[in-house]
Amino acid sequence: MSEPQRELHLGLMFWATGTHTAGWRYPGAKADGAFDIAFIQEVTRLVEAAKFDFLFLGDRLATDPALAKTNPAQMSRMEPFTVAAAIAAATSHIGIAVTANPTYYDPYTVARLLASLDHLSGGRAAWNLVTGADGAAAHNFSRDAHWDTEKRYDWADEFVDVVRALWDSTEDDAFPRDKSAGRFLDESKLRTIDHAGPHFSVRGPLNVARPPQGQVVLLHAGTSDRSRELGAREADVIFAGAPNLEAAQEYYADVKARAARYGRTDHDIRILPGLSVVAGATTAEAVAVYDRLNALLPLDPEGEVVDKVRFGGLGQGPKRNLASVSQVLDVDVTGYGHHDPVPREIFDRSGPEGRKVFAGITETTRRTVAGAAPITFFDLINGITVGTRTVVGDAVEVADHIQYWFEERAADGFNIFPDFVPGSVRAFTELVVPELQRRKLFRTEYPGTTFRDHLGLARPAARRPRLAV
Repeated sequence: MSEPQRELHLGLMFWATGTHTAGWRYPGAKADGAFDIAFIQEVTRLVEAAKFDFLFLGDRLATDPALAKTNPAQMSRMEPFTVAAAIAAATSHIGIAVTANPTYYDPYTVARLLASLDHLSGGRAAWNLVTGADGAAAHNFSRDAHWDTEKRYDWADEFVDVVRALWDSTEDDAFPRDKSAGRFLDESKLRTIDHAGPHFSVRGPLNVARPPQGQVVLLHAGTSDRSRELGAREADVIFAGAPNLEAAQEYYADVKARAARYGRTDHDIRILPGLSVVAGATTAEAVAVYDRLNALLPLDPEGEVVDKVRFGGLGQGPKRNLASVSQVLDVDVTGYGHHDPVPREIFDRSGPEGRKVFAGITETTRRTVAGAAPITFFDLINGITVGTRTVVGDAVEVADHIQYWFEERAADGFNIFPDFVPGSVRAFTELVVPELQRRKLFRTEYPGTTFRDHLGLARPAARRPRLAV
């Protein structure tokens, strides 16, 4: 049997203050949106009207004052299962992905929460499984230290097995609820799982009926070997981050090949890189929005640098100054004015990483060294601090990028990062989505009512656990 035709899939990474560090400061952005459920519901309805596959709710189990400067959207926000329940009540089709870190949960709780959300939403729940690289979380959960990668993934591997078994511990027709016969339960279809493994001992069954989707959609993110293996074996959707097309294609091919070794097809797993989009009615308008966002970012004192940069860490990241630019370019540019044009000799003397920064700036701003619209040193400061891949342009240009990556098998779609909310969301849904639909790349109607329907995934039958209650 031939594979179904590939379809583009879209999710929205919901950070209420925007995924751009200064997004909360942009005119019209809602700085307190993380605690305004009506606002969160409104944004979700915007992407549901545009037929997005899902809205993604991240989570972080630690905070730090430094995040107010580098990652304000992650510093303080509501617990995701609570938010998801409120979203479910205000929507009807869109998938709702909730983050739960197995390192700091137990399987029965996660299985129960997700099964409940799947019932509450009519089959739209998804679990974003992360093992957590954020070591600060350990101290919030009575631990002396964060586990190393191997232990976290050993734990997660068994954790997933237990959760899946609990979802299947009740068969679909276990509750006849026959009033006339007085028969509420068919006991032969409610079973223990009797799991006894290296990390968990769980009897079951789950005290929630089998989820409407059978198995809740599972999402995973990561680039390590263990992460790729877990995603290839278990995930329905994988979030990935790649700096360029070639790296994205390598990741895509590798994960799909690993999935095949588990008896899965290309159609069984969707790979959706993160993509920051600044869309405008014209290219110039989009670039102006991008420049204005970056102008709202504070600069750091020139004497401050960091030895090692880890994007997304607690308050970590390259310092926004010319000293950091000098590190990346391998050329001393301290002493220049921030808005001075960059001389050609600086570009010529830059190392390979510096040349990549220049290329990225030209791609997003259309400015060039010594061009009519010249790259400035302020552009370089912004260029070294870009994390998620960013596309700036009009609807056609953004759609071109999405289509090219899709057709070149670097992605099955994208997890869209809105720089400020709700403005970026509106721009994408009102400008880019119609262009993707015009090209017949993206749906105009939902194919069904569950998240599995949107992904084109069949509802799995329950695997019968071992022993009856």
